Amino acid sequence: MLWLYLLGLVTFLTIVVRRLLRRQKPLVDEIYAKKLAIHHVHDGVAWVTDGRIRYMNPSLAQMLGWEAEKLRGETWFVMFPLEERERLEGAYAQTLLSGKERLVTNLRDSRGQKKKCNLILVTVHDHKMRLAGHYCIVSAAVRQMVEEEQTVYASS
Repeated sequence: MLWLYLLGLVTFLTIVVRRLLRRQKPLVDEIYAKKLAIHHVHDGVAWVTDGRIRYMNPSLAQMLGWEAEKLRGETWFVMFPLEERERLEGAYAQTLLSGKERLVTNLRDSRGQKKKCNLILVTVHDHKMRLAGHYCIVSAAVRQMVEEEQTVYASS
């Protein structure tokens, strides 16, 4: 009879441990998958939490001529000219309501030059539906415009 009791106890503990691990593992896998996808996106992507840049993929850093590591921790408005700030704040407020917002705006590169872009802001929530931050996604058309401008600068 004792072995039956111990078998039941081990089974119960196994179920409890599996459920605890199941709650944590998908979140870790989901975060890894998002980071992997963002890193390899050909367009520019920045991950922003609490108004600060936490990650910028190499494509966006290269597009703007910045080092992504130097921008980590900076306010996300550093990527934009000052005159765009009010529009961006309005778009961000709309993003919090709808989850996604698109706008045409200017980015500021490392030389202070303005680059017109299509910007998509997307809010991200964690598994408990709390705001985790947002993505700033720069569309591919802008990347092509930037490459064309760099070609013109190089040829002149």
